[in-house]
Amino acid sequence: MTEPAHLLDVDPLPERFDDVDALDEFLSRPTSATVADLAALDGDIIILGVAGKMGLGLARLIKRAAPHKRVVGVARFSDEGSREYLEQHGVEAITADLLDRSAVEDLPRLPNVIYMAGLKFDFRGREDFLWAMNTLVPGYVADAFRDSRIVALSTIHVYPWSDPRRGGVDEDDPPLARAGEYANSVVGRERTFQYFSRLHGTPGRVVRFVYAIDMRYGVLQEIAQWVKTGTPIPLATGNVNIQWQGDAINHFARLLRHCETPSSPINIGGPECVSVRHVAEEFGRRFGIDPVFEGEESDSVLYVNCERAQRLLGNPVVGVERMIDWVADWVEREQPLYGKPSKFQVRTGVF
Repeated sequence: MTEPAHLLDVDPLPERFDDVDALDEFLSRPTSATVADLAALDGDIIILGVAGKMGLGLARLIKRAAPHKRVVGVARFSDEGSREYLEQHGVEAITADLLDRSAVEDLPRLPNVIYMAGLKFDFRGREDFLWAMNTLVPGYVADAFRDSRIVALSTIHVYPWSDPRRGGVDEDDPPLARAGEYANSVVGRERTFQYFSRLHGTPGRVVRFVYAIDMRYGVLQEIAQWVKTGTPIPLATGNVNIQWQGDAINHFARLLRHCETPSSPINIGGPECVSVRHVAEEFGRRFGIDPVFEGEESDSVLYVNCERAQRLLGNPVVGVERMIDWVADWVEREQPLYGKPSKFQVRTGVF
């Protein structure tokens, strides 16, 4: 089944999402720029580590934007229904364990790769697995797909903290070995892809993306829940980068046309430096509740400058106030949540 490519456009944006199906449909809408970029892109597309929160929507979006291309999603598919979801929307699903080098070698050699695999949080007691997923697997993939373009997802957690009044760190700031093994292992992921890109001349991009916003998880949903339940809202991390998830995955897809050799980093996120206090007060106004705060804003937060991506790809379609409206409505109606916190307020680097 191939869906019509209803486009993500600022006019009109929905007032609300009635249910999960309506939300997932909207999240997977391509922009007109994505349709144009994928039409000009040579060859089919494979997404490795497709079964996460963002990957399923990305695969669906790409197939909607480029219905005549072969789109393949690869994962272990341990979550019930994820493989069926892809196949329902015209995406070919391949079950494979990317830690098995022979399984990686057996994958179809498509000319365009989006790499989304990796372990994020909740790795306590299996730190060896964290490092294997975030450094060994990129080596297997980068070597096997040396003749492809590779857009590899990273994270802003590789950056140092900075004063948000100074505009945020940018791609020229080197990734910093921080406290906690997660950030360090992701620096390893980046360097592995860059090494093989330089070795084989593989075009690529390393995507340092900010906190994605979906109704079911993310910074806004967490703050909304805190306001609604009267939970004290920590202000030490007083400013954040956020971006509508639909905008983020459109930019991931478009980067396949904007790869460089050797692979280079790019920050993907919204243009605003978003105040946690302001967001909480906006939710409080919508709920008729006075937020409860604890602490004060720090002079240093994890804030990145996304101007390079804005020049290349344009601004996001969905703005902060509209996202606040959507999340407030979703939380008020007690719609489904993932229960997977972003941990944006954690300042130790240990998740």
